[in-house]
Amino acid sequence: MPIKFFKYQGTGNDFVLVDNRKPVVNRAQEQLFASWCDRRFGIGADGVILLQNHTEFDFEMVYINADGREGSMCGNGGRCAVQFAYDLGLIGTKTSFLAVDGEHEAEIKEGLIYLAMQAASLPISAPEGGFYLNTGSPHHLAWVQNLLDFDVADVGKKLRWHSHYAPGGTNVNFLERIGSQSLRVRTFERGVEAETYSCGTGVTAAALLYAFQEKWDSNFSVDITTSGGALRVQAKRVDNGFVDVQLIGPAARVFEGVI
Repeated sequence: MPIKFFKYQGTGNDFVLVDNRKPVVNRAQEQLFASWCDRRFGIGADGVILLQNHTEFDFEMVYINADGREGSMCGNGGRCAVQFAYDLGLIGTKTSFLAVDGEHEAEIKEGLIYLAMQAASLPISAPEGGFYLNTGSPHHLAWVQNLLDFDVADVGKKLRWHSHYAPGGTNVNFLERIGSQSLRVRTFERGVEAETYSCGTGVTAAALLYAFQEKWDSNFSVDITTSGGALRVQAKRVDNGFVDVQLIGPAARVFEGVI
């Protein structure tokens, strides 16, 4: 059966989106979704997003990794889902939707998507001198020098499967300071099993770690440079973690088609 799809990207993190309010696919079709994400024999994407009806929210976002299996929260995917819902005429400039980690609110303004993320705890120490933080998805974080020349694929793969994170593994982020309130971040994503151009939950974790180590004690904003473009994270530090966390960046439709 022909299925209409839409391709979106958020700072280079790209997704196949399907309007599944009148179901055209089953969320358990792992092989189908993996074939769509194949960059040689399919559409090509870092993941698939199904937009579905929900009785209590504007919509439900079902996120599926490039390996075909449902994944944890995807920040860039969330922004793309919001833009998709807006383009479909399902929402106005403000929305509340359900994702795998719970409710999210978002607003479209000045060409950017302001996506509210879940509150987060404080970072904790992790293997190999790194840190760990869950921002809807699990993230290992490590500071490096000369990040543009760093071997993200090799080191990232080893940490992704580190025994400390068994059995599910983790995403791995490498950070470098490039200004007083700005970072460069590169991410090896689980489920994609490769470096992606950007990772929304990853840059959120990076910004929160930075704020924690800099001992910022109130509202703050961090600018993030990824391989796919610029993002911004805003949040508020409280005693036991972070609240009012927002991931801010663009999301755009690239093309649509039938597969």
